[in-house]
Amino acid sequence: MIDELKQDATTRMGKSIESLKNELTKIRTGRAHTSLLDHVKVELYGQLMPLSQAATITVSDSRTLSITPWDKGNTKDIEKAIATSDLGLNPMSAGEVIRVPLPPLTEERRKDMIKIVRGEGEAAKVAIRNIRRDVLSDIKDLQKEKEISEDDERRAQDDVQKITDKHTGEVDKLLEIKEKDLMEI
Repeated sequence: MIDELKQDATTRMGKSIESLKNELTKIRTGRAHTSLLDHVKVELYGQLMPLSQAATITVSDSRTLSITPWDKGNTKDIEKAIATSDLGLNPMSAGEVIRVPLPPLTEERRKDMIKIVRGEGEAAKVAIRNIRRDVLSDIKDLQKEKEISEDDERRAQDDVQKITDKHTGEVDKLLEIKEKDLMEI
């Protein structure tokens, strides 16, 4: 029973870390990468669809993305979707290919991005601590119902704390890497 609770905690905390990784890829650094446009939606054929379903996205150099629409008639719609996204990008059409140059980040913008990154990290840590709280509550309930001994409860609490510390350490490492990435020029 305790092993199941610890396994559940590990799984749920791992999902929190995956969610954080997902959020961090949306925050742009100075380098171009295709995941930057993952959340951009384009209105085509009367419905919104992810950009990745309407075009091929490639990195042409460290500061430029190239987008090749599958249907050449959608070029203007794709350009408009990128321009109106919250990324602050200015796409340029070059015939059948759309080029998206990434402007260099200013020092002020970098510091703003770091604040956002830290906020995301704190949200992940809160989620991890909430999972710990839930699991510890379940362990206490087991002890109250005399399904486990007090010694087992103490051991389980220590194990859950170790799992929590491991996952918050992973969050700290991810934040450190992203902050270093953001401060590179």
